[in-house]
Amino acid sequence: MAPGNGGWAPRLGPAAARRALEAARLIADRATSPPRVRAAIELAARQTAFPGSVHWDPVSLAQGETGQALFCAQLHRCFPAEGWDRTGHAHLTRAVAALEQRGGAPPSVSSGLSGVAFCAAVLGDGRGYRRLRQVLDARIAAMSLAGAAALRGRSGVPVSSFDLISGLSGVATHLLPAGAGRPAHPALAPVVRALAGLAGPGEWPPAWYTPAALLHDEEQARAYPFGNLNCGLAHGIPGPLAVLALAVRSGVEAEGLRPSVRELAGWLLAHRLDDAAGPNWPAVVPLGDGGPGLREGRVDRTTRSAWCYGSPGVARALWLAGSALGDEGLCAVAVRAMEAVYRRPVPERRIDSPTFCHGVAGLLQVTLRFADDTGLPVFTEAADALTEQILAHVDPARPMGIATVEPAGNLVDQPGFLDGAAGVALVLLAAATDREPVWDRAVALS
Repeated sequence: MAPGNGGWAPRLGPAAARRALEAARLIADRATSPPRVRAAIELAARQTAFPGSVHWDPVSLAQGETGQALFCAQLHRCFPAEGWDRTGHAHLTRAVAALEQRGGAPPSVSSGLSGVAFCAAVLGDGRGYRRLRQVLDARIAAMSLAGAAALRGRSGVPVSSFDLISGLSGVATHLLPAGAGRPAHPALAPVVRALAGLAGPGEWPPAWYTPAALLHDEEQARAYPFGNLNCGLAHGIPGPLAVLALAVRSGVEAEGLRPSVRELAGWLLAHRLDDAAGPNWPAVVPLGDGGPGLREGRVDRTTRSAWCYGSPGVARALWLAGSALGDEGLCAVAVRAMEAVYRRPVPERRIDSPTFCHGVAGLLQVTLRFADDTGLPVFTEAADALTEQILAHVDPARPMGIATVEPAGNLVDQPGFLDGAAGVALVLLAAATDREPVWDRAVALS
């Protein structure tokens, strides 16, 4: 496949780009206003049918002040004369104050120190917030080294130990060099070695399997009494694969790195669950009683077509792996998987919300990355259709200008990045402007 052209380009025609920018600005004016955000948070808590999933943590990149600061960083890249860096600084200041008040946080990128440090680096354009970043990076190094040591040699682990949301893969997205010629963080190599160690060739069950006792809730434990193997980019093995591939592309040298990328990519290829449209994947592969030992259970259902779970996230991980290894076959499978997503009728994609994590914005951001990497018309055409799908949800009468759509059509006015309005606007900016969306390294897309 052809490489990207080296410069980010808008993927929308003039009229669609104008509408996308109008929507992004509408959301920006509201999602960066503390009084409006506070009101939306209180309203969302009353609206949601899933109270455990709707919360606001100032430290959080996913749903908090750190995420809003990252949004402002990209707004500043797009509109440098408008003072968005100052607005972002105010959000970041509130995040750091909350961090100091509670006396620390986990190292994760989604809700912890790595997210704050990543945001500070992007908002400061690699030069600002040096003291803050030094302090955070020292803490992240210590915690990630401990996490890497705890992961090495284990078999049967919670996904939170290695995944993008809570685990070492997410931490690694911050530790990776921010660009060509930039130095790698000293803690990166041990973290990469630990993640690579999950891919021990020929091991059964794979070291990264999750036994029932370590699944994240009792409902999952009942559904998978012998545990499972997670196939989602957000919580499963595609996250380590994407990060390890990015490490190869960044010139990181670590024992077993390239073979691990090959092994994990091969596992995903071997566990495709194709449908009428083409390549697809399940959310998890269940494990069963092999008497003695474990065996793979039957998989008969694919999952949604989203960033977090399904073909888009898996395809991006496979593309990054193919690119890192110089394997055109892997890249071709990734492209075919994305083409299959676009062939599926919209209802069959099961992403009703316009938001990022398990919604249309996440699929659009993956699409934009493929468009930049390949130059293929199918991705530009898909970007246009997906943007229209998002814009159909824009409603100036709603507090944030757009709402999260929960199952059964329940609308929730979330302001944040991963499941709310800020994430939608970030993707619209990526589709409509020539400013590269550097923020998506935090979700392992670049």
